Amino acid sequence: MVKIIQDQSKIHCQNEYETLQKVVLCEPQFMEIREVINDVQKQYINDNIDRSLAISQHRMFEQTLRNAGVEVIKLRPSKDHPEQVFTRDIGFTLGNRLFISEMANPIRQGEEKVLAHWMNEHDIPYKKLSTDSIEGGDVIVDGHRVFIGISNRTCLNSVQALQKELPDFEIIPIPFNPKYLHLDCVFNILSSKDALIYPDALDPKIVDRLSSIYYLIEVSESEQFSMGTNVLSIGSNRVFSLPINHDVNHQLRQRGYQVLEVDFSEIIKSGGSFRCCSMPIVRQ
Repeated sequence: MVKIIQDQSKIHCQNEYETLQKVVLCEPQFMEIREVINDVQKQYINDNIDRSLAISQHRMFEQTLRNAGVEVIKLRPSKDHPEQVFTRDIGFTLGNRLFISEMANPIRQGEEKVLAHWMNEHDIPYKKLSTDSIEGGDVIVDGHRVFIGISNRTCLNSVQALQKELPDFEIIPIPFNPKYLHLDCVFNILSSKDALIYPDALDPKIVDRLSSIYYLIEVSESEQFSMGTNVLSIGSNRVFSLPINHDVNHQLRQRGYQVLEVDFSEIIKSGGSFRCCSMPIVRQ
Protein backbone atom coordinates (compact mmCIF):
# COMPACT_ATOMS: atom_id res chain seq x y z
CA MET A 1 0.00 0.00 0.00
CA VAL A 2 1.33 3.45 -0.92
CA LYS A 3 -0.05 6.73 0.33
CA ILE A 4 0.87 10.05 -1.30
CA ILE A 5 3.03 12.27 0.89
CA GLN A 6 1.24 15.56 1.49
CA ASP A 7 2.88 16.79 4.67
CA GLN A 8 6.54 15.83 4.88
CA SER A 9 6.85 17.48 8.30
CA LYS A 10 5.03 14.44 9.71
CA ILE A 11 7.99 12.24 8.76
CA HIS A 12 11.66 13.12 8.76
CA CYS A 13 14.71 11.14 9.86
CA GLN A 14 18.02 11.76 8.10
CA ASN A 15 20.18 9.96 10.66
CA GLU A 16 20.33 8.25 14.05
CA TYR A 17 21.43 11.23 16.13
CA GLU A 18 19.66 14.51 15.34
CA THR A 19 17.18 15.79 17.94
CA LEU A 20 14.41 13.25 18.40
CA GLN A 21 11.01 14.97 18.24
CA LYS A 22 8.51 12.16 17.72
CA VAL A 23 8.82 8.45 18.48
CA VAL A 24 6.61 5.36 18.51
CA LEU A 25 6.60 3.12 21.61
CA CYS A 26 4.48 0.21 22.80
CA GLU A 27 4.10 -0.68 26.48
CA PRO A 28 5.07 -4.31 27.28
CA GLN A 29 1.72 -5.30 28.79
CA PHE A 30 1.77 -8.74 27.16
CA MET A 31 5.52 -9.22 26.93
CA GLU A 32 6.77 -12.78 27.39
CA ILE A 33 9.23 -15.25 25.92
CA ARG A 34 6.56 -17.38 24.31
CA GLU A 35 8.83 -18.85 21.69
CA VAL A 36 12.64 -18.54 21.75
CA ILE A 37 13.69 -16.51 18.71
CA ASN A 38 17.17 -15.32 19.71
CA ASP A 39 20.19 -16.35 21.77
CA VAL A 40 19.48 -13.95 24.64
CA GLN A 41 16.03 -15.42 25.17
CA LYS A 42 17.60 -18.88 25.48
CA GLN A 43 19.30 -17.71 28.68
CA TYR A 44 16.09 -16.39 30.23
CA ILE A 45 13.40 -18.79 29.02
CA ASN A 46 13.04 -20.41 32.46
CA ASP A 47 12.78 -17.09 34.32
CA ASN A 48 10.80 -15.44 31.52
CA ILE A 49 9.65 -11.82 31.89
CA ASP A 50 8.36 -10.08 35.01
CA ARG A 51 5.75 -8.00 33.22
CA SER A 52 5.09 -5.58 36.05
CA LEU A 53 8.79 -4.79 36.29
CA ALA A 54 9.10 -4.51 32.50
CA ILE A 55 6.17 -2.07 32.42
CA SER A 56 7.67 -0.01 35.24
CA GLN A 57 11.04 0.21 33.47
CA HIS A 58 9.41 1.06 30.15
CA ARG A 59 7.36 3.83 31.77
CA MET A 60 10.54 5.33 33.20
CA PHE A 61 12.03 5.27 29.70
CA GLU A 62 8.91 6.93 28.33
CA GLN A 63 8.89 9.61 31.03
CA THR A 64 12.57 10.38 30.49
CA LEU A 65 11.87 10.82 26.78
CA ARG A 66 8.98 13.16 27.53
CA ASN A 67 11.13 15.12 29.99
CA ALA A 68 13.64 15.58 27.18
CA GLY A 69 10.94 17.14 25.00
CA VAL A 70 10.14 14.11 22.85
CA GLU A 71 6.55 13.52 21.72
CA VAL A 72 5.71 9.89 22.48
CA ILE A 73 3.20 7.96 20.37
CA LYS A 74 1.97 4.75 21.99
CA LEU A 75 0.64 1.83 20.00
CA ARG A 76 -2.06 -0.30 21.61
CA PRO A 77 -0.55 -3.54 22.99
CA SER A 78 -2.07 -6.82 21.85
CA LYS A 79 -2.01 -10.13 23.68
CA ASP A 80 -1.29 -11.76 20.32
CA HIS A 81 2.08 -9.98 20.01
CA PRO A 82 4.45 -10.72 22.93
CA GLU A 83 7.38 -8.96 21.18
CA GLN A 84 5.45 -5.79 20.34
CA VAL A 85 7.52 -3.64 22.69
CA PHE A 86 10.27 -3.70 20.05
CA THR A 87 8.67 -1.10 17.79
CA ARG A 88 11.89 -0.36 15.88
CA ASP A 89 11.60 -3.62 13.98
CA ILE A 90 8.15 -3.01 12.53
CA GLY A 91 9.08 0.12 10.61
CA PHE A 92 11.80 2.62 9.76
CA THR A 93 12.01 6.19 8.48
CA LEU A 94 14.44 7.11 5.72
CA GLY A 95 14.42 10.80 4.90
CA ASN A 96 10.77 11.76 4.34
CA ARG A 97 9.52 8.23 3.77
CA LEU A 98 8.28 5.71 6.31
CA PHE A 99 8.43 2.02 5.49
CA ILE A 100 6.50 -0.68 7.32
CA SER A 101 8.49 -3.87 7.58
CA GLU A 102 7.85 -7.41 6.47
CA MET A 103 8.51 -9.44 9.62
CA ALA A 104 10.51 -12.66 9.25
CA ASN A 105 9.41 -14.64 12.29
CA PRO A 106 5.78 -15.86 12.50
CA ILE A 107 5.48 -14.85 16.15
CA ARG A 108 6.03 -11.23 15.13
CA GLN A 109 3.90 -11.18 12.02
CA GLY A 110 0.84 -9.00 12.50
CA GLU A 111 2.60 -6.30 14.52
CA GLU A 112 2.98 -4.28 11.33
CA LYS A 113 -0.83 -4.19 10.92
CA VAL A 114 -1.16 -2.39 14.28
CA LEU A 115 1.32 0.25 13.11
CA ALA A 116 -0.36 0.60 9.70
CA HIS A 117 -3.75 1.07 11.40
CA TRP A 118 -2.36 3.91 13.52
CA MET A 119 -0.74 5.53 10.47
CA ASN A 120 -4.00 5.37 8.55
CA GLU A 121 -5.95 6.88 11.45
CA HIS A 122 -3.55 9.83 11.62
CA ASP A 123 -3.15 10.25 7.86
CA ILE A 124 0.59 9.62 7.98
CA PRO A 125 2.02 8.33 4.68
CA TYR A 126 3.95 5.08 4.46
CA LYS A 127 4.90 2.24 2.17
CA LYS A 128 4.33 -1.37 3.17
CA LEU A 129 7.17 -3.67 2.17
CA SER A 130 5.64 -7.05 1.42
CA THR A 131 7.88 -9.10 -0.85
CA ASP A 132 10.87 -10.20 1.24
CA SER A 133 11.65 -9.91 4.95
CA ILE A 134 13.28 -6.75 6.26
CA GLU A 135 13.18 -5.48 9.85
CA GLY A 136 13.95 -2.02 11.19
CA GLY A 137 16.56 -3.25 13.63
CA ASP A 138 18.74 -3.99 10.61
CA VAL A 139 18.35 -0.50 9.11
CA ILE A 140 20.75 2.23 10.25
CA VAL A 141 20.75 5.58 8.46
CA ASP A 142 23.32 8.37 8.31
CA GLY A 143 22.40 10.99 5.72
CA HIS A 144 22.24 9.39 2.30
CA ARG A 145 24.17 6.36 3.51
CA VAL A 146 22.04 3.47 4.79
CA PHE A 147 23.59 0.40 6.39
CA ILE A 148 21.39 -2.69 6.28
CA GLY A 149 22.21 -5.87 8.18
CA ILE A 150 21.93 -9.13 6.27
CA SER A 151 20.87 -11.96 8.55
CA ASN A 152 17.99 -14.30 9.27
CA ARG A 153 15.63 -11.32 9.64
CA THR A 154 16.59 -9.23 6.61
CA CYS A 155 17.43 -10.78 3.26
CA LEU A 156 19.50 -9.45 0.38
CA ASN A 157 16.49 -9.37 -1.97
CA SER A 158 14.73 -6.84 0.27
CA VAL A 159 17.86 -4.67 0.32
CA GLN A 160 17.98 -4.68 -3.47
CA ALA A 161 14.28 -3.79 -3.62
CA LEU A 162 14.83 -0.92 -1.18
CA GLN A 163 17.67 0.42 -3.32
CA LYS A 164 15.24 0.67 -6.26
CA GLU A 165 12.81 2.58 -4.04
CA LEU A 166 15.55 4.95 -2.89
CA PRO A 167 17.86 5.68 -5.81
CA ASP A 168 19.29 8.76 -4.08
CA PHE A 169 20.51 6.73 -1.10
CA GLU A 170 23.63 4.60 -0.90
CA ILE A 171 22.46 1.26 0.44
CA ILE A 172 25.29 -0.70 2.08
CA PRO A 173 24.62 -4.37 2.95
CA ILE A 174 26.38 -5.49 6.15
CA PRO A 175 26.41 -9.27 6.69
CA PHE A 176 26.88 -10.29 10.34
CA ASN A 177 26.60 -13.34 12.56
CA PRO A 178 22.83 -14.00 12.74
CA LYS A 179 23.01 -15.20 16.36
CA TYR A 180 23.03 -11.49 17.27
CA LEU A 181 19.57 -10.96 15.76
CA HIS A 182 19.76 -7.44 14.29
CA LEU A 183 22.52 -5.13 13.09
CA ASP A 184 21.77 -2.61 15.84
CA CYS A 185 22.80 -5.24 18.40
CA VAL A 186 26.37 -5.16 17.05
CA PHE A 187 26.70 -1.74 15.33
CA ASN A 188 25.06 1.59 16.11
CA ILE A 189 25.82 5.13 14.95
CA LEU A 190 26.09 7.81 17.64
CA SER A 191 27.03 10.87 15.57
CA SER A 192 28.56 11.78 12.23
CA LYS A 193 31.91 10.81 13.76
CA ASP A 194 31.29 8.04 16.31
CA ALA A 195 29.75 4.56 16.35
CA LEU A 196 29.50 1.62 18.74
CA ILE A 197 30.60 -1.79 17.49
CA TYR A 198 30.94 -5.38 18.63
CA PRO A 199 33.61 -6.41 16.11
CA ASP A 200 33.47 -10.18 16.73
CA ALA A 201 30.08 -10.33 14.98
CA LEU A 202 31.40 -8.84 11.74
CA ASP A 203 33.94 -9.69 9.08
CA PRO A 204 37.25 -7.86 9.75
CA LYS A 205 37.07 -6.25 6.31
CA ILE A 206 33.71 -4.72 7.19
CA VAL A 207 35.07 -3.47 10.51
CA ASP A 208 37.97 -1.87 8.63
CA ARG A 209 35.55 -0.17 6.25
CA LEU A 210 33.42 1.15 9.10
CA SER A 211 36.55 2.38 10.90
CA SER A 212 37.38 4.48 7.84
CA ILE A 213 34.05 6.31 8.32
CA TYR A 214 33.64 6.45 12.12
CA TYR A 215 35.64 6.39 15.30
CA LEU A 216 34.60 2.95 16.56
CA ILE A 217 33.91 2.47 20.27
CA GLU A 218 34.32 -1.24 20.91
CA VAL A 219 31.81 -3.09 23.10
CA SER A 220 32.95 -6.14 25.06
CA GLU A 221 31.31 -9.55 24.76
CA SER A 222 29.66 -9.26 28.18
CA GLU A 223 28.27 -5.79 27.51
CA GLN A 224 27.11 -6.80 24.04
CA PHE A 225 25.04 -9.50 25.76
CA SER A 226 23.50 -6.82 27.99
CA MET A 227 22.71 -4.75 24.88
CA GLY A 228 25.56 -2.27 25.26
CA THR A 229 25.45 -1.50 21.55
CA ASN A 230 21.68 -0.95 21.46
CA VAL A 231 21.64 2.59 22.84
CA LEU A 232 19.32 5.37 21.67
CA SER A 233 20.63 8.80 20.68
CA ILE A 234 18.13 11.65 21.06
CA GLY A 235 20.22 14.62 19.92
CA SER A 236 22.63 17.12 21.48
CA ASN A 237 24.96 14.23 22.38
CA ARG A 238 22.36 12.65 24.71
CA VAL A 239 22.30 8.85 24.72
CA PHE A 240 20.10 6.34 26.56
CA SER A 241 22.14 3.45 27.96
CA LEU A 242 21.77 0.83 30.67
CA PRO A 243 23.50 1.56 33.99
CA ILE A 244 24.96 -1.99 34.05
CA ASN A 245 27.07 -1.28 30.95
CA HIS A 246 29.79 0.56 32.86
CA ASP A 247 32.51 0.37 30.22
CA VAL A 248 30.27 1.53 27.37
CA ASN A 249 29.00 4.44 29.47
CA HIS A 250 32.53 5.42 30.50
CA GLN A 251 33.66 5.44 26.87
CA LEU A 252 30.62 7.47 25.84
CA ARG A 253 31.34 10.09 28.50
CA GLN A 254 34.98 10.19 27.43
CA ARG A 255 33.76 11.08 23.92
CA GLY A 256 31.60 13.90 25.29
CA TYR A 257 28.19 12.24 25.47
CA GLN A 258 25.60 12.80 28.19
CA VAL A 259 24.55 9.30 29.23
CA LEU A 260 20.91 8.95 30.30
CA GLU A 261 20.99 5.83 32.45
CA VAL A 262 17.66 4.01 32.73
CA ASP A 263 17.28 0.49 34.11
CA PHE A 264 16.01 -1.74 31.28
CA SER A 265 17.28 -5.01 32.76
CA GLU A 266 13.95 -6.83 32.49
CA ILE A 267 13.24 -5.83 28.92
CA ILE A 268 16.68 -6.80 27.60
CA LYS A 269 15.94 -10.40 28.62
CA SER A 270 14.01 -10.67 25.36
CA GLY A 271 16.98 -9.52 23.28
CA GLY A 272 16.48 -5.78 22.72
CA SER A 273 17.04 -2.46 24.44
CA PHE A 274 16.41 1.26 23.93
CA ARG A 275 16.92 1.41 20.16
CA CYS A 276 14.82 -1.71 19.64
CA CYS A 277 12.01 -0.23 21.74
CA SER A 278 11.73 3.04 19.83
CA MET A 279 10.76 3.88 16.26
CA PRO A 280 11.65 7.51 15.48
CA ILE A 281 9.49 9.21 12.87
CA VAL A 282 10.70 12.81 13.30
CA ARG A 283 14.24 14.00 13.96
CA GLN A 284 15.28 17.58 13.22
